[in-house]
Amino acid sequence: LGQAFKETSQEATKLSLAFSRPPLPSAESCQKLSEDVQNAILAVATVYYWLPKGKGTTLRKIVRDATTEVVEGMIQLTETILISPLGSLSQEQLVSTGVFYAFPFSDNQAAVVSALAAFLGVVKDALEEMENALEGQDPYSDIIEDEELGLRGNRDTYWSEADRKLLSSCMGLMKASKACLKKVLSVVKAYGKADSPEQIAQLDDLADIANEISPSVDELALSMYPPMNHLSVRLNAAKLASVLKKVLEITNWGQFLTGAVDHNMDKIKNFTQGDL
Repeated sequence: LGQAFKETSQEATKLSLAFSRPPLPSAESCQKLSEDVQNAILAVATVYYWLPKGKGTTLRKIVRDATTEVVEGMIQLTETILISPLGSLSQEQLVSTGVFYAFPFSDNQAAVVSALAAFLGVVKDALEEMENALEGQDPYSDIIEDEELGLRGNRDTYWSEADRKLLSSCMGLMKASKACLKKVLSVVKAYGKADSPEQIAQLDDLADIANEISPSVDELALSMYPPMNHLSVRLNAAKLASVLKKVLEITNWGQFLTGAVDHNMDKIKNFTQGDL
């Protein structure tokens, strides 16, 4: 895997350097560069198409996405060379346009670790954004006020006291999501193996269900902005709680986090009982 992507990176570097300074390459050199680039791209594509499904669906998805990125990056680099005046581009401009690839994923365990880290990053961003909104008291403080109407007087753009009680439990659920992904990531990183079909399948199952956490967190976060529909918040919270418990069910260390999920979900149900 790594060798094919490394060779593509080397060909991108050679292509960039060839057009970064005079004299420009001859027709024969251009032909050779073109063939080498084409062969490198074909090698990467072949790696993906010949990668057995038994190696893991998560690994195949990452290889597929990386292959697409390689092709698109090389197209972008080539187009930059073609549309620019001959010899007018600096080495820095070409190098910054070219895509240099490193593919460190040797097996499904490494691929799942990468995927989980990406999911965790999305959840962290959503949680941080909501924490900042709560700290500022005004969730829409970054919106410029209308010059004619002046300050926003619509009370629907602020949280009520009842909203804030509900928000506390929702934040608890979002924090449980972060803790869940963080724990899953550390366990897979330390103990995950991809030596047998069973281990590979377990990793894929974990990645598939963990993949549902970040969009569920995003949906809950969006419903938490005023004007809040408490029933909508409850439904989104229930969806997130269900996803988290699915993740925790396939681990044997999730009892504490399961309790945290249930605790916050029960409080959300109590706060929204009157909206049913």
